[in-house]
Amino acid sequence: MFNDIGPLEIVTLVVLAVIVFGPDKLPKVIQDVTRTIRKIREFSESAKQDIRTELGPEFKDFDFEDLNPKTFVRKQLMDNDDLGLKEIRSSFDLKKEISEVADAVQGKESAPAIAPANGSPTNGAEAAPDLLKKRVNLDTDERPPFDSDAT
Repeated sequence: MFNDIGPLEIVTLVVLAVIVFGPDKLPKVIQDVTRTIRKIREFSESAKQDIRTELGPEFKDFDFEDLNPKTFVRKQLMDNDDLGLKEIRSSFDLKKEISEVADAVQGKESAPAIAPANGSPTNGAEAAPDLLKKRVNLDTDERPPFDSDAT
């Protein structure tokens, strides 16, 4: 429950408790808090037991931790491989995909260029225009490109 509390935080809480409640009332406060926590746990366990008995034998393997969304998703998707997710997960290389996108954004070529469909070799004069490069001047009869963000 308190796995992420370090020793400095514990010392701070103890000092604050001594300051707030005083050394003579502190043992009584600690007893009251532990008694309250124990009653809450007992109430929770009895409520779980009542729900299990009311649901009947068809829900005998029902676990209340499955109601947590993270646990539910992990149990349904990760453990149950009816959809072939393990194969998809193992074939997907996130680092490779990110590096390809970064290379495309930076204008680098990550793979060899694809030859044109007509089969003619590409040279510098017949190279495809750079679509990422902004043209400064338009031809005389050419309309400016449509910019959906500007409208």
